[in-house]
Amino acid sequence: MSSLYARGQTAAEIADSVLEALRSGALQPGDTLPAVRALAQQLAVNPNTVAAAYARLRDAGRVVTDGRRGTRVVEAPARMPQAYAVPEGLRDLASGNVDAALLPQLRGGAAAWAALAASVRYEVPADLPALQAEAQHWLRAQRLPCEEIGVFSGTLDAVERALRAHAHPGDRVAVEDPCWPPLVALLHSLRLKPVPLPVDAQGLCVPGAGVLRGCAALVLTPRAHNPTGAAISPARWKALGRQLRALPHLLVVFDDHWGPLSAAPLAPAASLPALWLHVVSVSKFLGPDLRVAVATGTPALLQALRAQQALGPRWVSRILQGLAAGLWRQMREGRAFAQAGGAYAARRQALVRALAAEHVAVAPGEGLHVWLPVADEAAVVQSLAARGWAVQAGSPLRLASSPAVRVSLGACAVTDMPRLAADLAQALRTPGRAVF
Repeated sequence: MSSLYARGQTAAEIADSVLEALRSGALQPGDTLPAVRALAQQLAVNPNTVAAAYARLRDAGRVVTDGRRGTRVVEAPARMPQAYAVPEGLRDLASGNVDAALLPQLRGGAAAWAALAASVRYEVPADLPALQAEAQHWLRAQRLPCEEIGVFSGTLDAVERALRAHAHPGDRVAVEDPCWPPLVALLHSLRLKPVPLPVDAQGLCVPGAGVLRGCAALVLTPRAHNPTGAAISPARWKALGRQLRALPHLLVVFDDHWGPLSAAPLAPAASLPALWLHVVSVSKFLGPDLRVAVATGTPALLQALRAQQALGPRWVSRILQGLAAGLWRQMREGRAFAQAGGAYAARRQALVRALAAEHVAVAPGEGLHVWLPVADEAAVVQSLAARGWAVQAGSPLRLASSPAVRVSLGACAVTDMPRLAADLAQALRTPGRAVF
């Protein structure tokens, strides 16, 4: 950028001129701004004035300063990865959908829910007491404090509000690798930098000294990690906790997406960090279109999230909350959580055993997915498609980790596993062919 695009004698005037250049297209995402002293000399102003202008632009999320790379216009936000379109005729093991047969069926008829709708008024509490009661019952069983509970429109809504309350553009946020692609897209949209941390059979690996110290937040999956299925072991959490105790200002977000379907203990509940948020969405056990998530955490953080919500949507539909509360209670009283979780566990165990018979090892875990390291993702996906299976290439879920494919089990039965394992083993053994 030259002084053609930056003018003015005050910090506000210089910052406004840069914003004008951005709006006109004269400056593009990724362009480098002049060094502070160089621009100050061009404009005949004090370097502190230019530094203040750049600080305004950083606070607005329009530029980032990155050491030797200097000050740059922020990159264009990452787009949400497009949903994988499963070719016609293939069994869908790619999309990650739950098994609709394991979701609860609505009871009470339309009249009962019409009565709920009629009872809702502006003065009714934003968070429906019936849903709070169900959430508290479950949270206490997980040994989590639940004095403060908030209801949000899904996991990403709660996580976004927490990051907006705590982090600033340019900050670093540690995430699992592999991880859930919408989370990475969210970080990019907030101008936050993902810092990938590997995952093994015991969950998130303890990072090297100083890695978390340079981060504003850490987002992790405490159990049924998507896509590996790993849960954080008590020993791993104890080791990680030693680092977190020295970082009281690091926000730790627990995305407990498998929630009531999980059979693994919630290891972090034994020793929570100073600043934390636990989020459980109802998507996996009540259905993905019921956009309701319940969050608990550090009281001041929950209050900040509620304050943000009050300035926007104000609340999550009480009708949706009532549906979630009724279905949650129905599943709890009918012991359907154990049945649904057990059904998914049986499928995963059957596939793991069948793969072991084919000399393919899978790390222990739970949840909807199996993660298989491969040499060539495209070759394995194509080989399985030729055998009638659609699986997800691992690249959208990876940041720095090695190639793999994700196999989702929502559309499978236990009886499918021997054939699926044989086809997977054959695909893993089939080398890719170079095409010139």
